[in-house]
Amino acid sequence: MATYNTLQDRIRVAKELLERVNKICSRQGREVEGRAKLCSKLRAELKFLQKVEAGKVVIKESHLQSTNLTHLRAIVESAENLENVVSVLHVFAYEVPDGQKQTLVVDVVANGGHTWVKAIGRKAEALHNIWQGRGQYGDKSVIRQAEDFLEASRQQPVQYSNPHIIFAFYNGVSSPMADKLKEMGISVRGDIVAVNTIIEGGEEEEEEDSEDKHGCVEEDQEGENEALVEEEEDDDDDDNDSDDTDLMHTRVDRDSIVASLAFPTEVKVDVCNRVNLDITTLITYVSSLSHGNCHFTFKEVVLTEQAAQERQEKVLPRLEEFMKGKELFACHSAVEDFRVILDTLGGPGEKSRAEELLARLKVVPDQPSERTQRLVMSSKVNRRSLMIFGTGDTLRAITMTANSGFVRSAANQGVRYSVFIHQPRALTEGKEWRATPI
Repeated sequence: MATYNTLQDRIRVAKELLERVNKICSRQGREVEGRAKLCSKLRAELKFLQKVEAGKVVIKESHLQSTNLTHLRAIVESAENLENVVSVLHVFAYEVPDGQKQTLVVDVVANGGHTWVKAIGRKAEALHNIWQGRGQYGDKSVIRQAEDFLEASRQQPVQYSNPHIIFAFYNGVSSPMADKLKEMGISVRGDIVAVNTIIEGGEEEEEEDSEDKHGCVEEDQEGENEALVEEEEDDDDDDNDSDDTDLMHTRVDRDSIVASLAFPTEVKVDVCNRVNLDITTLITYVSSLSHGNCHFTFKEVVLTEQAAQERQEKVLPRLEEFMKGKELFACHSAVEDFRVILDTLGGPGEKSRAEELLARLKVVPDQPSERTQRLVMSSKVNRRSLMIFGTGDTLRAITMTANSGFVRSAANQGVRYSVFIHQPRALTEGKEWRATPI
């Protein structure tokens, strides 16, 4: 009966987590990258549990307590507790000091990419023992994992700042480990529990034997075995001189909570105050569509689509909000090509607004960054884009753009730019005379 109740509880949890993942996307107001992958993992767990329920798989009750649901639940709860979640189960590539390529899975990427979260469901005892070298072969300590996160984050800056890393412990973390993580610059979330010194070989050992020497073995949330550490037995060759051979070691006391730390309500990040305007942004900013003249059906399908998008969501307020209070730059290539397009297609109002906008900008020479010059040219990666985005990279500025195709192509080649992507708007004032008013 106990096994049946546990099984039903785990099935209920799996179904509930699937619903909660969808609510996270609803709260964000957009699709969260990796949602499908997370849901797939949850459905796999649910399918396995339902096989057990149908009698197709026979497992012990202890295995039901240790399915991947522990870790998956920790991921979902982490995502629920943070704002502007960008992705879950995101894989980042980075290089270790010897030049080898490595990958790192970040459970939750939040705050627009500024926050990385590792959700940890393993028990505090097991984590502490692995750190102390008393884990099983191949176990990697949380401290070692923290080093990997720090190295990867240094190579994945967001708006030229390294992501803030949070380790979220859902079954506690020992006080010494929490202190070490904080010293490394990692934020800790969860219950911090005390560590006691235990003397083996005397009466205290006998008391511990009565509680912990039952050979209890569990699996952690990632399917690895986690065993309670057994105290060392006195050696029979020591002439029974136990008083001279007493050993001391530390033991986690999960009942003694030193502190409970919630997710930071506000993560402070270094805001980049420089903005580099792509040619697509220059055009969008001055477009007649962006300035209220969007109630037309144009001869050109793409313009009619952009007009409909503008009626649904105005683009100019987003641009102005992002540009407010920042230094504005544009490179020589962007400005020159913008002027050519403006002279060819721009109407009087669009040309007037363009002069006002250009007066606010600091025009700088093309100066593509070193990593930009390593990109391979393609249909999406052309010389003009290399000059514009590369100059923004050299300036350590955020490039405003509607050219998401270039951003994706560069990312596929391993170069991720700091960008602000918006919807495009074309110059339409000169075509309004032959458009049909709505």
